[in-house]
Amino acid sequence: MIKKYIKLAYLLPLAFAAVSCDDYLDEMPDNRAEVDTSEKIEKLLVSAYPENSYILCTELASDNVDDYSASNPEYERIHEELYNWKEVSEDDNESPKNVWSALYGAIANANQALQAINDLGNPESTLASRGEALLCRAYAHFLLVNMFSQAYSAQHSTSDLGIPFMTAPEIELNPKYERGTVAEVYELIDKDLQEGLPLINDAIYDVPKYHFNQKAAYTFAARFYLFYQKWDKAIEYASKALGSAPQELLRDVSYIASLPANGQVRPEAYNSSSLKCNFLLQTGYSALGLVFGPYYVCSRYNHGNMIANMETFNFAPWGSYDTSTYNYRRMYKLYPNIYAGTNLDKTLVMSSPYMFEYTDPVAGIGYYRTVYCPLTAEEALITRAEAYVMKEMYTEALADINTWTGNVLNTNYIDNNLTDEEIQAWAKNLPYHQFDAPSPKKHLNPDFMTIEEGSKQESYIHAVLYIRRQELLHKGMRFFDIKRWGIEIARRTVDGLNVVSVDDTLKVRDNRCAMQLPSDVIAAGMTPNPR
Repeated sequence: MIKKYIKLAYLLPLAFAAVSCDDYLDEMPDNRAEVDTSEKIEKLLVSAYPENSYILCTELASDNVDDYSASNPEYERIHEELYNWKEVSEDDNESPKNVWSALYGAIANANQALQAINDLGNPESTLASRGEALLCRAYAHFLLVNMFSQAYSAQHSTSDLGIPFMTAPEIELNPKYERGTVAEVYELIDKDLQEGLPLINDAIYDVPKYHFNQKAAYTFAARFYLFYQKWDKAIEYASKALGSAPQELLRDVSYIASLPANGQVRPEAYNSSSLKCNFLLQTGYSALGLVFGPYYVCSRYNHGNMIANMETFNFAPWGSYDTSTYNYRRMYKLYPNIYAGTNLDKTLVMSSPYMFEYTDPVAGIGYYRTVYCPLTAEEALITRAEAYVMKEMYTEALADINTWTGNVLNTNYIDNNLTDEEIQAWAKNLPYHQFDAPSPKKHLNPDFMTIEEGSKQESYIHAVLYIRRQELLHKGMRFFDIKRWGIEIARRTVDGLNVVSVDDTLKVRDNRCAMQLPSDVIAAGMTPNPR
């Protein structure tokens, strides 16, 4: 049974928001606690990580979900609006508005820490905190620009609207901000990373995995430079995160698979701080554990057997299974779980625990919570493999691909050691995706390169994107990959393994690839995204 809850009315003070903005600014800075020691700065940085997760926004906007028809009543308006790339009208914990607010709130705290460090004269005792603050600021801006703008493009560097990049605490009443461009935001993130990375020091943390420790920082840097199309830097930082024996850092999927596949045990173990693969852990006010858990919540818009059988867990470079028997066990150590019934068609990797924070145990009300891991060893490995492919270093890319397959595939039934010839033959023989005939291989239309269809490079890109999609399922990253690779996706209504109708299409560089800014931010004078 799903417990009642009160939606979180949590909006961190933010100059961009019209609501509560004046009251907050009227009290600054006189009513602000003085941050005048390195210990206070370290404590302040606990709040430099967002408490509202972006994952639901971007996962529902991706091609990892289908519509199980209007006859399915199990959804809320926010799910429908996110899925259909509409402006979200609900003020929900995971609405774009509250994600925007949480990210800029995290940035405000990072900037306050940086200002305090400057006021103290940048003593050596604050160097590691300075590095953490810069990484937090860079990370939050990275999520904002990838949600609310188009993907980075050198070809559109002067035209694509970015997001305001905040470099100092807000001290003015009702300030006005310019959005700049995506390219300008990327330049500033790059600057923060280059200054912050050398300063990260794990020794200052009691629990490093809840902070930007070195492995987490390097993995984020690798992701950023992959999106920035700087392949050498992506390889450099992924290699720093992975060390000389990446296979020793990967998730023990056999152990996770041995645990009960309910909404608690397996996903809690998946996000355990004791696992080497989990570089950064975060908590959030989020219903992810319900939406992508064994519950009816959001079963209308979800990852079901259609996608699993035709795109995400089948027709892989390492082989296919019989869709009539759902033989996931024969391919994967940690196979997805199938939950089926009336108005229920979910095929899930149990990776987000459902937690509930009671505010009134007697009334049974409170907040949905979850724990998630936004930066992992697996992502660092796949990032490096993709960067290798872009540099046509296929031997190195294949080695990383096989490190991943060696960890996740069930070698009792399938050969996990792919060859160059097998990857090319797989991609060549696989038909391109059509909306009424799904396939994992979708046409790629990036504006940073010309891809020859049928080429060796295209084959490897498809293999890496297949692995990324599967490894990062339910983690919100697929929408970013769709944008940067120029993949056209559809909204389709399905029934079992059949496509009933194709209802809408997100074209390459569609205006809706950039989520609309919150309405109160637009009302305050900021330029909206075109529609």
